[in-house]
Amino acid sequence: MSTEPSSTEPHRIAFICVQNAGRSQISTAFAERERERRGLEAEVEILTGGTNPADHVHEEVREVMAEVGVDRSGRVPRKITISERNSCGYVATMGCSTLDVGDVEEGVDVRDWALIDLDGKDLEDVRESRDEIERHVVALFDEFSSAP
Repeated sequence: MSTEPSSTEPHRIAFICVQNAGRSQISTAFAERERERRGLEAEVEILTGGTNPADHVHEEVREVMAEVGVDRSGRVPRKITISERNSCGYVATMGCSTLDVGDVEEGVDVRDWALIDLDGKDLEDVRESRDEIERHVVALFDEFSSAP
């Protein structure tokens, strides 16, 4: 599978971590915002999930995302399947061991962003990670979008 979609298929991007309650939730929120900002709703499909999902998004994540106008309170962590992951052109992992390299199909561009686990971290650490994640997401969109 190529990371370039056909004329009828959107780019599929997955943001994956173990619990899908922190870093991948932030990544997904920024990707949804970036997709809308660039007018790419029809061209980009965003998936998120965890290998062992938590029951809820971490409180500290909900709090720091609210500070930038993003409400994650209604989001529920979910499990991502191998077939979902392998249907993506891009897969961003968050610095946790969520992928067995042998399970990733050829053509899936996997990136490990090497982020700290946010569960139980103080708000300043979570804010720093939030801002780092935003930079990663914008850079990813810059790779396949010429829109400003």
